[in-house]
Amino acid sequence: MAAGKLKIIYFVTEDWYFLSHRAPIARAAQKKGFEVTVATALTRRGPDIMKENFTVSPLRLARSGKNPFSELLSLIEMVRLYGAQKPDIAHHVALKPVVYGAIAAMIARTPLTVNALAGLGHVFVAKGMKAHLVRLLVKWAMRFALKRKRSRTIFQNPEDMKLFIDSGLVNESQAVLIKGSGVDVSLFSPPEKEPAGPPVVALISRMLKTKGVFDFVQAAKILKERNTGVRMVLVGSPDGHNPASIPEETLRQWNEDGAIEYWGQRDDIHEVLKNVSVVVLPSFYGEGVPKSLIEAASSARPIVAYDIAGCREIVHDGVNGILTPLRDTKKLALAIEKLAGDAELANTMGAAGREIAISEFAQEHVIESTLNLYKAGLGIEQAGDR
Repeated sequence: MAAGKLKIIYFVTEDWYFLSHRAPIARAAQKKGFEVTVATALTRRGPDIMKENFTVSPLRLARSGKNPFSELLSLIEMVRLYGAQKPDIAHHVALKPVVYGAIAAMIARTPLTVNALAGLGHVFVAKGMKAHLVRLLVKWAMRFALKRKRSRTIFQNPEDMKLFIDSGLVNESQAVLIKGSGVDVSLFSPPEKEPAGPPVVALISRMLKTKGVFDFVQAAKILKERNTGVRMVLVGSPDGHNPASIPEETLRQWNEDGAIEYWGQRDDIHEVLKNVSVVVLPSFYGEGVPKSLIEAASSARPIVAYDIAGCREIVHDGVNGILTPLRDTKKLALAIEKLAGDAELANTMGAAGREIAISEFAQEHVIESTLNLYKAGLGIEQAGDR
């Protein structure tokens, strides 16, 4: 390991994802004495990262890049960065950073590699021959990346972890379960009083088909036919780097047609949650533990979600929300109607969700578990100490 302070690199595809999912861990590592570098592609949230006291290495990396030459340049860029920085820990977040980062860490002989997989993602749910071939290639690459000596892989739910172990993609001794990315329970807190007027039901997410946006719209149409008076709201923006992204024009057309309300991208989700009655995520995406649902639970909002891995971790069926059968939009609509139409039940489930968020998903738990992982992996008494 390098002399002086311990160095850590967080390799994340884009700045907004680092800020929403990893910045609290990076701040905690810095307080423990680590010298922190963030390697990421800078977009509209770049200035916010610059305000943090981290070293920032801007990348040309494209999350869904398909040009082999550009991908090779991205890999070379990471190899050079790791060679120059000589980090003690490389913390990779999501699929491409895990694979490219593993190669860079191997060449740079990085003492500890931490790979964070927040769910299986689009690659593992896409259909077709091309998707099948891509999965085979990805699995081969991941066997290389995840089984390196001195590496640990963080999974957010036990079902994903078991799948990877059973498939031979990771050794059981190198797999670690840390549920979710954590939530600031003081920021995401219950409203002082419940919102007035017709119930507002929100899907808060990137606007992707695989996040169940079309299913949500179909449920909205069913509820409209039943004259429930529920306001169905989409909060988020398209993701042009994801093939499942829904065009902005489609979202605006739905809004104009009155099928749903489209609120667009919001950076004050904690305030949005104070003004909604129920949060819905009909995702069939390879979720880790959806951050939007953790934030909803912390805000004492009852939840409706499909019964899939990841969602099951935060939604305890009949306790803080309702799990419905996958892709069954009629049952999805009925579950929404049940919670939106029964304020007492919604309040009871919301309070239960708040307790679950505090006891299982508070960001302090995630930070402590991650710092302990660094400590154990480096074989030191306290993370940040020599």
